[in-house]
Amino acid sequence: MAKENEKSKCECDGKCTCGEKKGGFFLGAALGAVAGAIAGIVMAPKSGKETRDDIAKVGKKGVKKAKELGEEAGKKAKEFGADASEKAKKAGDKVKESSEKLFKKEKKEIAEKIDDEVDE
Repeated sequence: MAKENEKSKCECDGKCTCGEKKGGFFLGAALGAVAGAIAGIVMAPKSGKETRDDIAKVGKKGVKKAKELGEEAGKKAKEFGADASEKAKKAGDKVKESSEKLFKKEKKEIAEKIDDEVDE
């Protein structure tokens, strides 16, 4: 049970971009709304043709909503990717800067040791 709770924790520091909890909720809500609408249509006292037409309308609305949610998820994924790319670049720049400093320091120390050996 503890591992399950650890996995479900969002680590986005208040700016949830992972969609871990939101995505499931919205998908469930959308599916529930579609199922409820279909059940309401089927239970309504209408002719078969009217009922089929109503179901087709609900299906089209469901497809439209699914498309909108898919586009929104795509935008979120793109934003997340751009953010991750930016963070990776910054980290790479820091590593490069640190390694250049270390290289210069080691180079200076080696040059000093060589000078000391030559002087002796």
